[in-house]
Amino acid sequence: MNAEIIAIGSELLTPYRLDTNSLWLTDELNKIGIRVIHKAVVGDSPGEMRSSFHHALTRADLIIASGGLGPTDDDRTRETVSELLGRKLRLEEAIVREIQERFRRFARTMPEINKRQAMVPEGATVLPNPRGTAPALWLEEDGHIIVLLPGVPHELKSIFESEVRPRLARISGDERLFTRDLRTTGLGESDVETRVRPLYQLYPDTETTILASPTGTQLHPRTWSRDASQAEKLLDEITDRMALALGEHLYSTDGEALEEVVARILNENRATVAVAESCTGGMLAERLTNVPGSSSYFLGGVICYSNDLKTTLVGVPQSLIESKGAVSSEVALALADGIRKRTGATLGVGVTGVAGPGGGTPEKPVGLVHIGLADEHGPRERAYRFPGDRERIRQFASQSALDAVRRYYLFPAAARA
Repeated sequence: MNAEIIAIGSELLTPYRLDTNSLWLTDELNKIGIRVIHKAVVGDSPGEMRSSFHHALTRADLIIASGGLGPTDDDRTRETVSELLGRKLRLEEAIVREIQERFRRFARTMPEINKRQAMVPEGATVLPNPRGTAPALWLEEDGHIIVLLPGVPHELKSIFESEVRPRLARISGDERLFTRDLRTTGLGESDVETRVRPLYQLYPDTETTILASPTGTQLHPRTWSRDASQAEKLLDEITDRMALALGEHLYSTDGEALEEVVARILNENRATVAVAESCTGGMLAERLTNVPGSSSYFLGGVICYSNDLKTTLVGVPQSLIESKGAVSSEVALALADGIRKRTGATLGVGVTGVAGPGGGTPEKPVGLVHIGLADEHGPRERAYRFPGDRERIRQFASQSALDAVRRYYLFPAAARA
């Protein structure tokens, strides 16, 4: 069975609202063996909606739509689909009473316009919505299934889990999607592709998607199969080979974020870390504390944007800043060593750089970042040149700082040299 997802709502065609429902539905459908072959985002125009549903019926067994089931004039999904299928709408008094009761529970009177949510196309199955006023609808037409869900995420998820998934699971067949989530850092998308591409011909029954971001490059090898054991074995094998090709750049084979990997490493080594951040502005500390239980390894940090605070809070000599500049390897080393000594952490991390968009010079351009790492034997430092805007540069810098901690324990001899 294949599926198309249609996200309805003019707000989804603006830069202010993200369609997260489609992402969640895709994952849930894949779990029960349904392939999503097409997605569409359409506004509240009946003509555009009608066109989207018409084309979906020509290529998909299952169409799941989200949104447009509210009580206002711009909620036109049920009317548009009913007209397309040539079905009349009828008012379901039982649904009206349920909506009225929901309003009463909140000490409110149901507005008359909410009766629109009780209009049901002929032959449709009503799927109750315990978390809202708009029930979902299940329709069947010439071998196709159309499911209309409310757009509010917690309502959509509740109805799908309780009403839609059990129905689909009974008819979707026994083929399932099996996948892995590999995470790398320090390699660009093309570098990752070059390393793993020879494996594609060896495993023609798998497909691999490569996604690049400032927090690293992800690989998602996947396969559809009716044999779970064979699929898992196949993915284990290709994952092992990808791991060999990617080497030390691979930090997770099960979708862990780098901060989760670093948290585990620090806990395993009974180690602690403290940070002194300039250009990242607290982003590194925020990521380290994203992980539950972070108090066991994260002692604290300082956001020392000004040169004065680099000196007074972390102990960077003022003369060093004056002679070398705040963005320098020497200051990164002093930040790392200073925060380690002042907190008593096993490791100190110092970050300083030019995040932009201004402030760069020919000698110290935008994107230049120095990251220092210090232990009891002293600090060491590395300089980076990151591309992109201010946000991407800060993300790259926090990722590289976390990776410096990971590599400290991955290559202990080199880290202590």
